[in-house]
Amino acid sequence: MSQTSHERLREYLAQLPPRSQALLMREFERALERGEDTLVATFVLGELRKIVRESDDTQPRSDDPARLLFRSIEPFLADGSTPLRPGQIRRTSLLPVWQWLLREGAPEQAGEFEAMLGRAGDGQPSPQVDAAVRKLQLAAADAIQKITGPTAGGDKQRALSRVGSPNVVEDLLPIAALLQARDALDTLNGRLPSYLRAFGESQIASASSALNVPSLQTPLLLPFALSLVMQRLSSPWQIIRLAVKMAASDDEIRVAATPYGVAVTVALHDLSCLAASLRADIRRGHFANVAENLKTLHDGVRGLRTELDLRSDSSWGKQLTSIRAEISNALQSEIDSVPGRVRRILRQKADKDILAGARIDAGDVDEVAALIDFVAVCRTYASELAINEVTLRTYSDLQQYVEQTTEALVQSLRGGDPRARPYRQAQVSAAVRFCEVLFGRDYASLMSRAAENALTGERKSSRAS
Repeated sequence: MSQTSHERLREYLAQLPPRSQALLMREFERALERGEDTLVATFVLGELRKIVRESDDTQPRSDDPARLLFRSIEPFLADGSTPLRPGQIRRTSLLPVWQWLLREGAPEQAGEFEAMLGRAGDGQPSPQVDAAVRKLQLAAADAIQKITGPTAGGDKQRALSRVGSPNVVEDLLPIAALLQARDALDTLNGRLPSYLRAFGESQIASASSALNVPSLQTPLLLPFALSLVMQRLSSPWQIIRLAVKMAASDDEIRVAATPYGVAVTVALHDLSCLAASLRADIRRGHFANVAENLKTLHDGVRGLRTELDLRSDSSWGKQLTSIRAEISNALQSEIDSVPGRVRRILRQKADKDILAGARIDAGDVDEVAALIDFVAVCRTYASELAINEVTLRTYSDLQQYVEQTTEALVQSLRGGDPRARPYRQAQVSAAVRFCEVLFGRDYASLMSRAAENALTGERKSSRAS
């Protein structure tokens, strides 16, 4: 979607009444749950949520009981179809759970809550509304624990299937635990700094102290508590430092033996998802976020390799090796294609082979310039991502070829068939663009002036003859 279309859609969605926005969100969430139109649904949902967050100033509207009930779970929700990791819940699980609570899980409490919100009517949060939310959260957690617990009577599987799909059922216990531990998580949120640029010793000690709450130390809740810390980190992979601190060792066996070993699993999962996203962007030719993603991957891979003593045959070691291989394969195949793309645009043809009206597509030039910049970015992070040899070789070949070809193309403007000159000028313009990426603006300006001088000299020569 173009930027203009994106802006028009966002303006349209922003103009909808709040109830229409909520209805649209629910319908698209249902579509995601059914697996229908996932691309469109995910995109529109993302825009709607941004609009709602801005208009609500981060406060959920009190005419949307489901949003109020699950407000405390928002930081842990995952969108899309990416695999879930510890410390996450599928956003699409919330609506089926709410519908089940209304239908049979806690119908009296949910109905009473909706009626109270209807009487409130002003859409503003209040102590009474917050108390009612807390009461319903505890009732919902109790209902979920009853249906999932070992003492659940009757046909347990049939009862669970009435809640939703297997994915929804998988999220039930974490949802109940988060609703029950809301106060502890709110306290943790308040004790954590809003942003941690460097997760050093003092920050690690402070985070460890904030996490040292019995209700947050359970295997079910600790990953969510660690996720709150990760959201404050400028480099989320640094969450592994908490695990190393708790183990008092960088040995992976000792780290894995502590409850905080899950932090390493979480960091590896996030790096794996980012590597998959990078591969998808490269395949689609989207390079806008490649530099940022490459830096994040480079820093994360290097951090795990240097701060943890990982064995190559261990589960974590194999996962990290797999991530590096995935990044390397995705980058190498694209890097290998760049020199050929450059040559197709800059290759000098004989005058007789240049057809009248031949042109060079500006979009192709932009794309190839982005690819050259992509190779330059890869060169910065090549060593840690196992692409050092191919990147250095390709970048060197590009510099040599573009420099020599640009000079030859400039000289070709001094003579030859006048009918071929517009095409050669287009080639020179493309070459100057590539020079700017490879050698900088000063060298590109020098080549541009040389081309202008060559054309001026040719015109003078033609008039003199």
